[in-house]
Amino acid sequence: MPASVSQELADLARLAREGGLDLSPISLRVKTDLLLSTPHPSPDDLAAFGEMAGALLPGIDEATAMILARKLAGWPHTPPSVLAGLAAKGGAVPAELIRHGMPLSEAALERLVETGDEPTRAALSMRGDLTARTVLMLVSGADREVDLLLIANRDAPLPRAAVESLIARARIDPAYRPGLLARDDLSNIERAPLFLEAGAQRRLAIIESLMAREALHASERRPALTGPVFAGWLDLAASDRDDAFAAIAEHLGGGATLADAMARDASRELAALALTASGASVEEATRFLIRLGDETAHSVERIFALVSLMRTVKPAIALRLTMQIAGTSASAPQRRGQHQPAMDPSGTPSRAGAARPETQPAMSEILGKLGARR
Repeated sequence: MPASVSQELADLARLAREGGLDLSPISLRVKTDLLLSTPHPSPDDLAAFGEMAGALLPGIDEATAMILARKLAGWPHTPPSVLAGLAAKGGAVPAELIRHGMPLSEAALERLVETGDEPTRAALSMRGDLTARTVLMLVSGADREVDLLLIANRDAPLPRAAVESLIARARIDPAYRPGLLARDDLSNIERAPLFLEAGAQRRLAIIESLMAREALHASERRPALTGPVFAGWLDLAASDRDDAFAAIAEHLGGGATLADAMARDASRELAALALTASGASVEEATRFLIRLGDETAHSVERIFALVSLMRTVKPAIALRLTMQIAGTSASAPQRRGQHQPAMDPSGTPSRAGAARPETQPAMSEILGKLGARR
């Protein structure tokens, strides 16, 4: 035994003999550790421990009570009287017992959600025995700390209604997004609103899932993007970005919610998806993004990344992604009474051609202009 430890034990013994040391916390912790090291403690040992704890618990400090709570809360052999005695200490001890698995019935869990304070609800959100109903009750409280703890708790079930609420909050608070993306119990469809924060492999999985959904339930065709409309967007992009985003959102039927989401997204990935969803070609969309004149527009690397994204998704998938990310749904396009013959879209007396007002530059020319502007 090291000399320092031997000396400390000698000092403790001397203080005990002289009455200058309260050994009740130490003896209770020692007895606890001895019991925990026993795989199958006898009933007599447990009864003796319960009697000892009942006598000593009222006199121990909160720090010792917290240590005992962490050790005994989830131990299957802990006498209920010991847990009750620890809970009676009050302060932070009850929440510590809850956090570390003190046995609670489903009714008790729900009652604690309804009546407990913030530390109690936070402790509940870390448990591994939560029911779907309890999770819904916790999520309905709209407590950010509780939400993040639930998301990090892989043992907690996340029913669909809870996922929808958490996803909606993730659109506003970025802190929600990594945890939701990391959960294995969310489908790729459910992760679609988090597409902009997802990695390359997760993005591909989301796109494939949306393609499967589109194959089963095809989206309604949107109005074609005409040359004059796109030319107006280009003019707005150079003069008023917010108005430009509002015009695109109106075209897609996403309204102010989509326009605001595009304005907030500094990466311009959402704008790129919205342009693709509207029917703009990659070259046209790139011209628009460069015309915005922001930080992304002055970065060749970012522009190339946006081009790659736009080439990855088809317009119908881009529309689904755009609306999922923004948290809105596209309003159904208004049908016109005039018959549109199903012929070559190059132009008929009843169907305007898809010609653009000016020749579209090659991608190299667009990037050349980007370099000149820098």
